Amino acid sequence: MIDFSAKKGFICDMDGVIYHGNQILPGVPEFIDWLHRENKQFLFLTNNSGYTPRELQQKLARMGLHVSEEHFYTSALATAAFLKEQAPGCSVYAIGEAGLLNALYDAGITMNDVNPDYVVIGESKSYSLDTLTKATNLVLQGAKLIGANSDLTGPIENGIAPACRALIAPIELATGKQAYFCGKPNPLMMRTGLNILGCHSGEAVMVGDRMDTDVISGMECGMSTVLVLSGVSSRATIDTFAYRPTVVLNGVGEIAALADKQRQ
Repeated sequence: MIDFSAKKGFICDMDGVIYHGNQILPGVPEFIDWLHRENKQFLFLTNNSGYTPRELQQKLARMGLHVSEEHFYTSALATAAFLKEQAPGCSVYAIGEAGLLNALYDAGITMNDVNPDYVVIGESKSYSLDTLTKATNLVLQGAKLIGANSDLTGPIENGIAPACRALIAPIELATGKQAYFCGKPNPLMMRTGLNILGCHSGEAVMVGDRMDTDVISGMECGMSTVLVLSGVSSRATIDTFAYRPTVVLNGVGEIAALADKQRQ
């Protein structure tokens, strides 16, 4: 068991942990109230590259949860930071939503559909055979292939939706090139999250609904890990992996309840 009251920082996934689609999950308001009440450092760290931090803040506000913008970090921001570090002023052909495009622009990266340095793929409603064909041929011409995250699917209200890893797979298959993924479980994203919180890994907890991104990224960074069963994973899912989370809970609301019991 984790001594939640003793932990300084919490890094939480969003899809399947805080909400499904436009529905807040049970216990989430109580969890956020507890974070504020106990003066915990916290960061919502999501592999979804489609939204900007402001859009995520406003999405939660529409659901009745008030969390300031600085508490959000996305795989789009991680991707832009990686490219800025690797090749300042580079150009990209990007398939993605506002979250990814804005992050790239803010990092000084320009759009180029002729001879870009990189092809960058995130979640996108504009993904089509035309954009896929364009991306494939640019990679064949020498552009390096970057994925915002390696999630195959993401939870939605009535099931799952193909996510970045599924969308980039046809380009990998057609070109024979392997993408580099910047989101979880890439430790670059996790270390950035810890730096934002000002926490050492031993002082922090990773909370997520996926074994293959959330739990493994927290574990490999030396954090305690919580797998919640409110998203894509079940208890049977855990048995398919060679590693285990520190704690398995039904949802994040149980964190506040357990912390209160631990203090009694």
